Amino acid sequence: MGINRINPPELHQTPGYHHITVVEAGRTAYLAGQCPLNKEGEVVEGGLEAQIDAVVANAMTALAAVDAKPSDVVRSVIYVVSHEQETLARVWARLTESGLAEAFTTASTLLGVAQLGYRGQLVELDLTAALP
Repeated sequence: MGINRINPPELHQTPGYHHITVVEAGRTAYLAGQCPLNKEGEVVEGGLEAQIDAVVANAMTALAAVDAKPSDVVRSVIYVVSHEQETLARVWARLTESGLAEAFTTASTLLGVAQLGYRGQLVELDLTAALP
């Protein structure tokens, strides 16, 4: 199975992601939105950075459950409760410096939203992976 990431020269430069990800036929895993919840289902306290770290840890656990790695991710959508570009950039930077960094070299979307599903939740991560 091959994963090809493409940035057509006619499109703008990206801060690390690719405009297009092509996956040859194979199995695909669609991860539910990974939330900053601990094992008891409570929102992690400690602010945005702590929640990002929790989302990364939960996503790594979910990927491992299907024998996938961050490099197998072919699409990511990042939701952040904020309307400030600086906050969105801070989230992107922390994610791309995390153990999940390779997941964000693929097709990716970063969104500022008004609210997420849990009271106090600031970030959520939706991943799709091509399984080896």
